[in-house]
Amino acid sequence: QVQLVESGGGLVQAGGSLRLSCAASGRTFSNYAMGWFRQAPGKEREFVAGISWSGSSTLYADSVKGRFAISRDNAKNTVYLQMNSLKAEDTAVYYCAVRYYYYPTTTQYDYWGQGTQVSVSS
Repeated sequence: QVQLVESGGGLVQAGGSLRLSCAASGRTFSNYAMGWFRQAPGKEREFVAGISWSGSSTLYADSVKGRFAISRDNAKNTVYLQMNSLKAEDTAVYYCAVRYYYYPTTTQYDYWGQGTQVSVSS
């Protein structure tokens, strides 16, 4: 089992930036795809971004393309989400997730972290 701990959330003004981190421990992190999801109040959890085991392949939701960037450092067992040009509608709890396979998908992940709150003021 991989354990996941997110950090880096906070309150930021619209147009600002934040970088989220997700530290993994347990099973071999570098073998697996990772993803970021978010859940806003009253809404279902939605896919944000995913990255393959090597970092060579990424996926993004249309709503964040060009503004967010996912990356990973396998030596540090950490995946990142750089969020730029933040909007009020990006306000949500952000979760990282691991998929026990090499490549990401938008839906099928196996284990989730506890989440970190991101709030964007307009």
